[in-house]
Amino acid sequence: MIRTHALTKDFVVSRTQTVHAVRGISLAIEPGELVAVLGPNGAGKTTTMRMLTTLTTPTSGTATVSGHDVVAEPGQVRRHIGYVGQGNGAGHTQRVRDELNAQGVIYGLDRRAARQRAGELIETLDLTELAARKVSDLSGGQRRRLDVAMGLVHAPSLLFLDEPSTGLDPQNRANLWDHILSMRAAHDMTIVLTTHYMDEADSMAERVVVVDRGEVIADDTAEALKAKLAGDRLVLTAAAGDVDRLARLATGLPGGRDVVVDGTRVQARVGDGPGALPELLRAAGDAGVHVATAQVHRPTLDDVFLSLTGRSLREAENDDPQGSPTDKDVT
Repeated sequence: MIRTHALTKDFVVSRTQTVHAVRGISLAIEPGELVAVLGPNGAGKTTTMRMLTTLTTPTSGTATVSGHDVVAEPGQVRRHIGYVGQGNGAGHTQRVRDELNAQGVIYGLDRRAARQRAGELIETLDLTELAARKVSDLSGGQRRRLDVAMGLVHAPSLLFLDEPSTGLDPQNRANLWDHILSMRAAHDMTIVLTTHYMDEADSMAERVVVVDRGEVIADDTAEALKAKLAGDRLVLTAAAGDVDRLARLATGLPGGRDVVVDGTRVQARVGDGPGALPELLRAAGDAGVHVATAQVHRPTLDDVFLSLTGRSLREAENDDPQGSPTDKDVT
């Protein structure tokens, strides 16, 4: 569904400054996949999405979407994709049903077919009670559902979602995802998603692509990335006199690493937390070390990013060099 090779994008900010927003991204996304692209602001996520949706021309490299070259055949690409960007796409003075009808006509449906498609989407995305309301009167969650409906008017085989749930409360986020996943199941869509919500990527996506500084630094399932790059975290507490011995025992565990002592607390990374913890407790008992508390924490995708880059994704959000344009700035 998507093939890119060495895709790059440079932005000339001034005569003395060029921003290398994307530095050679190669991807292969198959039909029916739901792929999440993660990375901090300025990583190149949105720029890559804009190149794949023909909104920005690549500096170099190649990309085909639904079998069509994004530079040579932009019209064909647009016929096959839906795109929900970070901003709201509907006109504020338009009514919901009118906006969807107009979108259908723009995509080549006759007026009757456009009305029928609008009606289907209004029902599916729970917009029935809002159909006669102006966009300016909708809440944030309602507008995002309308944005998704607009992206689906022409029944695309591929849907791009650029941070679709940013700014929504947890209930509206959950509702929006229920609708998106229902539509995906009904139409066997391929979905490419960017998000800053790690739980979304973890629970929704079959694959996670991690991007940093314009390059792909990891590409696998969420579970595989967490197992290979982060591992489970053991957190134990013991009496002050036993902490150093407990830390040595943790270091001796199979796959034990990153052992840290903080007061009476010992932390360690292991490959299999549920299996390693009983082993460590037995060893502690044999050595006469009294363990007061013990917990296993499963890794998160933020732990994966920390392992890959030495900083958490949340830290990376705020560490762009001063004056350096972010991904949103340059697009």
